[in-house]
Parts: sequence; structure tokens; C-alpha cells
Amino acid sequence: MANLFRFTAVWCLAAWISAIPAAAVQPGEALPDAALESRARAISMELRCLVCQNESIDDSDAPLARDLRQLVRERLVAGDTNAQVVDHIAARYGEFVRLRPVFGPHTLLLWLAPLAILIAGGLFVLRSAMRGQGAGPPPLTPQEKKQLDDMLRDEAEK
Repeated sequence: MANLFRFTAVWCLAAWISAIPAAAVQPGEALPDAALESRARAISMELRCLVCQNESIDDSDAPLARDLRQLVRERLVAGDTNAQVVDHIAARYGEFVRLRPVFGPHTLLLWLAPLAILIAGGLFVLRSAMRGQGAGPPPLTPQEKKQLDDMLRDEAEK
């Protein structure tokens, strides 16, 4: 058992170490100022790679992602704030470039649809539960009880 644990730990460590060079940001892209580089990385994690679509430009190796990372760094060096950089890129490439869309009239459905679906599902479950809690069948009349007893007696005699 200890050997299995050690073997698994070594493989996990090897996989982790081999993934370190896979970071998309190339050494030549990094800014000399650590504070600006930190801001650039934070902004890059908020922007979608338009080629990969489910990755941030910070994680993507696509040429367009490299260009966008460079644009982010250029805008930061020029003195833009984080919001100005993101707004500039969104203006050029569309709102889809944001990994976290802003709440506004054009994204209202995107933000409210999950809530509406959750509420509708809750109402459906509640309605189904209430429907199942009916009064049940009415009690048998004395005549129905006699008929049932007769049928059961006939069945038992067979």
C-alpha cells in the first residue's frame, strides 16, 4: 500500500512539474515592472481567447492570444487602468471577449435565465408535491364493504 501511495505521489509530482513550462505567457512577453506584470496577468485572466473560446488569453498559446496579451501590456505601459484596458479590448473585439460578462440590458437574459429556470423548477416540484397530497380515495360505503368481503370470501374458497 505504501508503494502504491509513493508511486502515485511521484507520478502526480512529475505531471505537475511537466505542466509548469506549459504556461502560455512567454518569457519575452513579461514586463520588467512586477506590479505592471501582475496587473497584466490579472487582466489576461479576465479576457477570453477568441480562438480557443473556453480559455483565458493568459492560458492560451494561440497567436491571437499572444497579440492580445501584448496589447494589454502596451495599454498598461501607456498608463491605462485595468478597466480601461478591458473596455478597449471589448470595444475592439466585442463583449464576448470578457470571460465575466457585465450586467446590462443586453446581458439581462444571460444573468436572469438561470434564476428563472431555478424558480420554475422549484414551483414545478412544489406543485407536484402538493398534487400528490390529495385526500385519498373516499371511504367505502357499507354496501361496498359487503361486496368486497363477498369477493374475498369467494376468492378464498377457490
